[in-house]
Amino acid sequence: MPSRTHAYPFIPYTPDRVPAAEGLRRGADFHRLMDQRRSVRWFSPDPVPFEAIETAVRTANTAPSGAHHQPWTFVATNDRGLKHRVRQAAEAEERKFYHDRSVPQWHAALARLETNEDKEFLDTAPWLVVAFAQKSTPMPDGSLRKNYYVSESIGIACGFFIAALHTMGLATLTHTPSPMSFLTELFGRPSTERPYVLFPVGYPAEDCEVPDLQRKPLSEALVVHQGPNSHATNSA
Repeated sequence: MPSRTHAYPFIPYTPDRVPAAEGLRRGADFHRLMDQRRSVRWFSPDPVPFEAIETAVRTANTAPSGAHHQPWTFVATNDRGLKHRVRQAAEAEERKFYHDRSVPQWHAALARLETNEDKEFLDTAPWLVVAFAQKSTPMPDGSLRKNYYVSESIGIACGFFIAALHTMGLATLTHTPSPMSFLTELFGRPSTERPYVLFPVGYPAEDCEVPDLQRKPLSEALVVHQGPNSHATNSA
């Protein structure tokens, strides 16, 4: 490693190297777990401990981010009154989308999911968690720090958040009514933030159903570019 003069502290990073066979086994186990994940719109009202929300956000905080600015805030509530106000505002926007906006291709794409303006899950799910993207971050001296790759960074963090919830046996939905500015007002967030995803969080209802959808096959998701210096691999 070349000699460097660090303006900021660095520490050694020497995680134990996992043997290839063990790494592949762990990867396959994780894939099997995540392959069971589904977006859920029918929730049980059974309580979910706040510790589960804390664990999921701690996991989100391990995500990489532009310049390590971590430009996100996760805001959680289990207040029934606030959840209902969120539902009312979300449904007002959804009614415009489903009945007033002329977006036939978008409506057609959603038809197989049988979604509509009814967002009962916003009342039923024990927790609502809103991920807010920090366009800039207020600093202790009153200045604003510009953040970089905000959408990319918070998108990865939300993926970690979803994976953590699923690992704990919980379900969620990436709900994005458009526009979502009402969430900024309802949750009292500063103008430096914008709502990114609204997550209802809970256990699936006993009679929960999800669309029978097939995921993209690996042959469509992965392209291996074979260059002149490529090495043959053995997947056996």
